[in-house]
Amino acid sequence: MSFTDPLRSVPDFDAGDAEWLHLLVGDWQMVADLGVGDLLLCFPRGVVPGPQSPTGRPIPAEGGDFLVLAHARPTTGATAFQKDMVGEIVADDAAQALRRAWIDQRIEQAGASEWESLAPRSVLLVPLVRNGRTIAVLTLTTESHHDRLPSRMELVYRQSASDLLRMANEGTWPDFAVRIDSRRGAPRVGDGLIRLDTDGVVEFCSPNGLSTFRRLGLHGDITGQNLVRAARQLPLNAPGVDETLAPVLAGTMPWRAELSAVKASATLRAIPLRRGGERTGALILCRDVTELRRRDLQLVSKDATIREIHHRVKNNLQTVSALLRLQSRRMNSPEGRNGLQQAMRRVSSIARVHESLSHEISEDVDFDDLIRHQVQLAVETASAGQHVRTAVHGHFGRLPSKSATSVALVVNELVANAVEHGLKDRSGTVELSVRHLEDEVSDSGTTYVVLEIAIEDDGRGMGDTVIEESGVSAYRPPSEGEGLGMQIVRTLVASELRGVIRWQPREPQGTSVVITARFPQPHTGRG
Repeated sequence: MSFTDPLRSVPDFDAGDAEWLHLLVGDWQMVADLGVGDLLLCFPRGVVPGPQSPTGRPIPAEGGDFLVLAHARPTTGATAFQKDMVGEIVADDAAQALRRAWIDQRIEQAGASEWESLAPRSVLLVPLVRNGRTIAVLTLTTESHHDRLPSRMELVYRQSASDLLRMANEGTWPDFAVRIDSRRGAPRVGDGLIRLDTDGVVEFCSPNGLSTFRRLGLHGDITGQNLVRAARQLPLNAPGVDETLAPVLAGTMPWRAELSAVKASATLRAIPLRRGGERTGALILCRDVTELRRRDLQLVSKDATIREIHHRVKNNLQTVSALLRLQSRRMNSPEGRNGLQQAMRRVSSIARVHESLSHEISEDVDFDDLIRHQVQLAVETASAGQHVRTAVHGHFGRLPSKSATSVALVVNELVANAVEHGLKDRSGTVELSVRHLEDEVSDSGTTYVVLEIAIEDDGRGMGDTVIEESGVSAYRPPSEGEGLGMQIVRTLVASELRGVIRWQPREPQGTSVVITARFPQPHTGRG
């Protein structure tokens, strides 16, 4: 359930109000850190609709309570609440103070008698107003420090929090124009804070902010300098300041940008400050992301290396397959030629799996496209002049690379066996079908995907004999007439696929080979 559901239940409020509150809560950690206090988002449990209220706007019912919808704690100081306040009820005098702030639509300090339980803390009430309507009340609860003088950084932090809360009261912050950036390394208050005036000149720079710019190559202090001009003096990878970066450094647009110097990188985020529609300055959050970007580059390099390895393995296997094909053509013995062709087919099956892996970052394989080509290749290689049709039904989905290699080899052997023995000297059809059974969970908690794979032909059949093998029974000496291919199938099904294989007659004619295979749940991407 969304925390804005109580808001949506009031007809006077719309989806835009709820979305704005989502933006606020998504970004208000910055205010909690700057104000060094806890933030609570409060909404009345009873609202008098606009047409029925004396002000013509929705107001809390007289004597009603308020519900805490969201709670944020500061990372720059101690919390005022030892328990999570979400879902708690604010009643009595405190609720009346919230109601007064809601109606007056002005930021005010709660009286000591109204919040006796929080003494000696200070509680600031901030009604959130959009389009002339209060849609919630935000409270900032901070420790009172009357026994010491605050530092310059504390004063700037508190002033910055006050500016953002005033903009929230006016409905001008957060800004819907904020761009979403999915890259890692979003700057936070503790990473570095710079405050600019209306001309883009640095009024204050926190120690961490100054350290970030010095790592980028700045010499000296930046306080009193125009931040755009100071950035132009840095040894950046790209000359000058680009069009996206300049508005961020000037604090005119609520965007994120990145400064990349020769040996360091930093992310920047601008929050323009306004009063009554007029710009009064800006806050710039900055963060040194040099090590983050270095690790990102290592990951990209690692992914490229892994794909290149798979590509080279595929090329090497294709070379081996080509050599086997050439050698088979020089063989005078039909048995020797057939053995080399079977080896060539098996090597090609493994090569196709590595070819798929060379195109993706994931170690999982989209098996459906791969197996369709594999079935056709196995039929073409095994058929000796007869016309054999193929059909594939169902979807495998993504399989782990190790399992994909085993399945490809098993399908290759069974399809070739169906053509060579079931359809010997005749035309017919070989069908591959797959069906997903219910997942299984092992004692260790591993989830296994269970597939039922069937390879069927309409050939001469195997009589009424039914053979089912799994586990230890698969590791036996080959029976009469059984070749290397069936030994490979039995071994892979039992060991790699954790499954069961069953040979049985097919109606009205032919043979059906059904495999129940188990695979570890594949990953959807990098963990």
